[in-house]
Amino acid sequence: MTLIAQITDLHIRPRGLACYRVSETNTLARRAIEALNAFDPQPDAIVVTGDLGDTPDAREYAGVQRLLSRLKAPVYVLPGNHDSVKLMRESLSGVGPIHEGENGKMHYAVDIGDVRLIALDSAVPGAPHGELGEAQIAWLDHTLAESDRPTLVALHHPPALTGIAHMDRIGLKDATAFAGVISRHGHVARVMCGHIHRTIIASVGGTVMTLAPSTGHQVHLDILDKGEGEFIMEPPAFFMHHHTRESGVVSHLAYVEKFAGPYPFFADEGVSW
Repeated sequence: MTLIAQITDLHIRPRGLACYRVSETNTLARRAIEALNAFDPQPDAIVVTGDLGDTPDAREYAGVQRLLSRLKAPVYVLPGNHDSVKLMRESLSGVGPIHEGENGKMHYAVDIGDVRLIALDSAVPGAPHGELGEAQIAWLDHTLAESDRPTLVALHHPPALTGIAHMDRIGLKDATAFAGVISRHGHVARVMCGHIHRTIIASVGGTVMTLAPSTGHQVHLDILDKGEGEFIMEPPAFFMHHHTRESGVVSHLAYVEKFAGPYPFFADEGVSW
């Protein structure tokens, strides 16, 4: 069995500052870290699919380092549109092979248990949309061809439309090329994304795309294209991707906050099932 947690869109701010003056993302991210550390069994790895910081501010990445260093499980990160790859490489340690890649991009492949993780860099400096670029897409194709292990491909920007128009407008620009590569490699068991701040399940390249909610605020579910987007303080959550040879990859949504229970199932007196 291999268990991989996915969190995303932490949007860490300098100490004492809320995100958009409303969302206490630092506190909310800390609660997510506590929930992950309390999970039993512990995941074999934790993947953070981008937007670790909120702005290109070194103070934010110092906060990210403090938070992620508390995790018990190994951590792998990749950049989102709010991130600075330069600051990530300068400030973060113990979070996977983030110095790998080429053409300024951060991408790498690692084996975790009986699955393989391929992390991609869809960030475009100074822009909200995503783009992998021809060189990275060619690297992905070559890397997928190297092994037929069940593979999880992680990137920040979703390579599929979500129906939330203001977010789709800042989606992955070369999604068609990405999907073409994925469709040629049947061992890709999951595409893992962030960016939209909502739980979304879709298909891309003949496989399943799981888009994780943020550890902080969520994007309001607006499919009417009213123009500007809004956010809402719906409960933060994360994915647990569970793999066995018998089941393949099964993705479970886990909430950060605690709820009443768990309670045992039992029949009322005199009732048989």
